Amino acid sequence: MSHNAFITEARIEGDDDGALAGRTVAVKDNISTADVRTTCGSNTLKEYVPPYDATVVERLKTAGATVVGKANMDEFGMGTTTETSAFGPTENPAAEGRVPGGSSGGSAAAVAAGEADLALGSDTGGSVRCPAAFCGVVGIKPTYGLVSRYGLVAYANSLEQIGPLAPTVEAAAELLEVIAGPDPKDATTREPTDGDTEYAAAADGDVSGLTIGVPTELLEGADDGVRAVFDDALDTLESDGATIEEVSLPSVETAVQAYYVIAMSEASSNLARFDGVRYGQAGESDGNWNDAFAAARDVGFGEEVKRRVLLGTYALSAGYHDKYYKKAQDARAWVKRDFDAAFDEVDVLASPTMPVPPFKTGESLEDPLQMYLADANTVPVNLANLPAISVPAGETDEGPVGLQFVGPAFGEATIIRAGSALA
Repeated sequence: MSHNAFITEARIEGDDDGALAGRTVAVKDNISTADVRTTCGSNTLKEYVPPYDATVVERLKTAGATVVGKANMDEFGMGTTTETSAFGPTENPAAEGRVPGGSSGGSAAAVAAGEADLALGSDTGGSVRCPAAFCGVVGIKPTYGLVSRYGLVAYANSLEQIGPLAPTVEAAAELLEVIAGPDPKDATTREPTDGDTEYAAAADGDVSGLTIGVPTELLEGADDGVRAVFDDALDTLESDGATIEEVSLPSVETAVQAYYVIAMSEASSNLARFDGVRYGQAGESDGNWNDAFAAARDVGFGEEVKRRVLLGTYALSAGYHDKYYKKAQDARAWVKRDFDAAFDEVDVLASPTMPVPPFKTGESLEDPLQMYLADANTVPVNLANLPAISVPAGETDEGPVGLQFVGPAFGEATIIRAGSALA
């Protein structure tokens, strides 16, 4: 049964052997694939065919994987539901009548429905972990710099990372091993200064001696059903030998506001190239360049993208840069400081991935603020450039619930170990 998981179903064959030989992969449609359409879920790029592969796609092919299609997504990655795509919404195969999460909803739905063995998404503020939680699969947001962003169509450069989705923690870790590592085409990538890089081997389920911190701020506002599933999962971890401790991250109360100011500001800059000349479809105008620019963007962009570009442009404008953008960057530094302090006391942090079960289809489109606030547990991780994993923890009547583990920089092996105790 199709869940509209793919925008383009085109096979890209990998090498005959390798770590992922015989495995099929869905690739989010903001990751460049040579000679295969890459739309970012937008009318602006509906006919765009890149001349090159993203580094992660090159590494998939070298590892023997077969790309089976470009996965649906919220337009330019802007959304939490995969309903803002110009090609229509994706359905949640794990919760009928509900969204699959976003913006990598097509990637998560393809894995949950068995339409692909593995998938790649991108995570700017939770866009891998949210759909992983809503669809009952595993998603990893790597440390910033662990995975090359070369070939990823930029939304917010300082926040986003490509990450794997899979049915199990071990499978996600195997995919991460393939795509991770420095890339001369991306100056932000780097070799881990410390930490275990044998990610698949770390998925041994052994949490004995592990100290897990639970930030009280990330439990506030959680749905009762989500909280019950989360508490049960903590009991399981404790019975397996982990130590559970309460910790505090006071700065995360401002994280959502800071995140959206930074993300929208970077988006307004990145999306300036879609002007109907360099990229995008030309709109009707009388020949005036400003009118032509506005017409192209009016035709090409959906409502959510227009909203974020306008807000980002406002935050960067003269007289408001210091009032909004500079303060948001200060708040980002405070978030990073609080995480560093917490990791002096504990090995990993745990919270519900999303504070609510999957939204009903169409529900959040009527109230964008509700959609933004739902990212409260995921966006602090991107602000601090840390790794996180979402694993299935159980279900409520409304759908799957994910548990998020966050680790220190390049602590992927530790969060994979913790996650494998549950999935």
